[in-house]
Amino acid sequence: MRTLYLLRHAKSSWADPGLDDHDRPLNARGLDACERLVPFLRREGIAPDFVLCSTALRARATLQGIFAALPKPLTARYDPAAYLASPDELLALLRALPPGIERPMLVGHNPGLEDFAGLLAGSGPDDQLARMREKLPTGGLACLSFDFADWSALAPGSGRLNLFAVPRLLQG
Repeated sequence: MRTLYLLRHAKSSWADPGLDDHDRPLNARGLDACERLVPFLRREGIAPDFVLCSTALRARATLQGIFAALPKPLTARYDPAAYLASPDELLALLRALPPGIERPMLVGHNPGLEDFAGLLAGSGPDDQLARMREKLPTGGLACLSFDFADWSALAPGSGRLNLFAVPRLLQG
């Protein structure tokens, strides 16, 4: 059994209109979302064995904000291909993961990440599936499980949504 954690970056700042999109930091709400996620991740036993993260500042800051809750040592790869990637591009990135990785986390962006989560989730609790497919908000986390031995088998509809969490609904 394989598990995939899909985490959308936390809320970013638009305070500096001259700043390149790639370089936007988290705003106060984004930092608060990370603080809310840390105890939740610990409580739920979210334990990735590898992180694939967009190179955008807001994605890297989100990972840094939740890092205290993740198991150590943890290998993270910051990949420019994950920045604003389409579902097909994300599928290719994950299919290329080594077979020894069982529980990767992908930290990325909408609309690609939201569409990707909806594409992969073939089953799961109806209410959570509907909420996730409606919107994967900033800081949102989807946990999916797969019954295959190798990430190269990752395919649309092959996952089961086990958990969907939104920071604003978590206790601070």
